[in-house]
Amino acid sequence: QVTLVESGGGLMQTGGSLRLSCTASGLTFSLYNVAWFRQAPGKEREFVAGISRGGASTDYADSVKGRFTISTDNAKNTVYLQMNSLKPEDTAVYYCATRGGYFSDYLRDYRYWGQGTQVTVSS
Repeated sequence: QVTLVESGGGLMQTGGSLRLSCTASGLTFSLYNVAWFRQAPGKEREFVAGISRGGASTDYADSVKGRFTISTDNAKNTVYLQMNSLKPEDTAVYYCATRGGYFSDYLRDYRYWGQGTQVTVSS
């Protein structure tokens, strides 16, 4: 059984930083593509950042480029999302997701999802 558990969310002021973690059980992250999505109240879930199998490449939404960094720790089977220079518009529930095959930034391509962690950025 595959389980993804996110952590690290919380309340932060504008300009602050948070690091989200996503730890997997039941699969080895290095063999899968991993992505972070977020969903703000009243909005659709959107792609934030992703890393391909083995960490060969990364991809970011334009809204977070230069501020967010996705990385992996294979020994811990964990993927991180370092979020710097946070803005109020970053407020959302953040989800990690994983899939095999090719990398995708389309949420319906992802089979396994975590439960989400809330990030709130105050102005």
